[in-house]
Amino acid sequence: MKEGFRQSMAWLHTWSGLLVGWVLFLVFCGGTSAYFKDEITFWMKPELHRAASRPVPEDVAAQRAVDFLQKNAADAQRWFISLPSEREPSIRMFWNPRPQPLPPGTEAPRRARFKSENIDPATGETFGAARETRGGEFLYRLHYDLHYMPAIWARWIVGFCAMFMLVAILSGIVTHKRIFKDFFTFRPKKGQRSWLDAHNATAVLALPYHLMITYTGIVTLMFMYMPWGTQAAYQGDVKAFNAEMFPASSARNEKPAGKPAALAALPPLMEQARAHWGEGARIGRVVVTNPNDAKAVITVSRQDGQDLSSDQPSMVFNGVTGALVATNGDTPGPAVQTRGVLFGLHVAHFSNGLMRALFFVSGLGGCVMVATGLLLWGVKERQKYAKALKHGGRVGFGLRLVDGLNVAAIAGLPIAFATYFWANRLLPVSIAERPQQEITCFFAAWAVAAVAGLAWPSRRMWLIQLWIGAVLFAAMPALNALTGGANLVVAIGSGLWEVAGFDLVCLGLGLALGFAAWHVGRRKAAAKTRPAPARSTGSAELEAAR
Repeated sequence: MKEGFRQSMAWLHTWSGLLVGWVLFLVFCGGTSAYFKDEITFWMKPELHRAASRPVPEDVAAQRAVDFLQKNAADAQRWFISLPSEREPSIRMFWNPRPQPLPPGTEAPRRARFKSENIDPATGETFGAARETRGGEFLYRLHYDLHYMPAIWARWIVGFCAMFMLVAILSGIVTHKRIFKDFFTFRPKKGQRSWLDAHNATAVLALPYHLMITYTGIVTLMFMYMPWGTQAAYQGDVKAFNAEMFPASSARNEKPAGKPAALAALPPLMEQARAHWGEGARIGRVVVTNPNDAKAVITVSRQDGQDLSSDQPSMVFNGVTGALVATNGDTPGPAVQTRGVLFGLHVAHFSNGLMRALFFVSGLGGCVMVATGLLLWGVKERQKYAKALKHGGRVGFGLRLVDGLNVAAIAGLPIAFATYFWANRLLPVSIAERPQQEITCFFAAWAVAAVAGLAWPSRRMWLIQLWIGAVLFAAMPALNALTGGANLVVAIGSGLWEVAGFDLVCLGLGLALGFAAWHVGRRKAAAKTRPAPARSTGSAELEAAR
């Protein structure tokens, strides 16, 4: 740190990005896919592709959802009903069954157990034997819950990495004094300089997005990372804070009375909510807490997309009498509105299809930015060993570890994503714990790729894994057509752009990975044909590390 300020920022940029880069790559991949999580879920349920649903009024759809739940989940703790929208033509329902007494010595599950179902809003019937899947929701949760660990630990880890990411972005801006000029510069086949140009271009192309998504990601969990203000203002009463900050959620914590009672009709309550919110308002979600109980509560929320904020207004009704209990979010305070807008920017529920596509492309740019940054460190570090290897030296453990982690993350993670989609189509529909089986396939594929990458971090391993990812993604449209989904031609002709878009994006990703594999193989072939003096053991090791 004895150099000048800019050199110090370059050191900070390098290490703040490298130390958490592999976690950030996972976060970027999962978060980017989450912009289309509803479309991904729809693709992963091919039984819904050919179901022609005609639009029906919201009140009719809601009543059909209630009728279905009364038959199939009358004793559940809560019903979550998502009404049809432009992105989701069916009615989606989730419910959590009441917990049963556990055998002695059995631990309670770490996460709440939910069941789900989709029904046709026109008929109120299910779409045949539609497969169970977490779909895009798993990828969304993965980018901040990391799945195989307690959620609180995962969110601390992701938040810590996001803070490092923010430091890396700001220090990178300071470091590159010609940052905008360098954006228009790319020098291929120049080794380290080419990687730096690629890193600069992908960073500057979506710089406002990178700053926004990193900062707002931290803000979404700010009460966990910086709880001291709320602890001081509420004297440590977390329940009081949550009741004031999230009034709609607090209504769901009502304890049942244990006395049966008929549930109030939904259509009059929904009409009252629309009238309260004004012309053009649509209902997005209905939550029923303690259905068929004397202390039932019905919460009606407005559909997303009306404004930037993620906090949509809601109305709470007595679930038996239908009397209005509370209105929430009509006039939020400045702090609540600011937090809602920042969270809304992060999840982008306000955006139309074109805006989500721009967010998605920017997210892919973030993936490439992180990947090229990790690779750039390896290229620069490898040059330090060039002279030593000519005299029989060895590559250091740190460089070999980084090379292995780069293969595991950058080449292995696409294999895991593609395997998740393939498992969705190839696993038997009736297999027990099907959603978890799909997730297990995701992590199993990634584990195999990671172990192979760490054991043999060579150019050949890059070539193998990139080609595997390319084939799996490029073949996705064919997989869809052969396993009951609407093929690309039918999807485009029928206006099923959720299905067609997924197939086309997968095809594009497959081509991109294939191009990367071809480029790696071409460089390997060029290295073989290039005349070279007799190599020592150390120089052979350097070639393997490449």
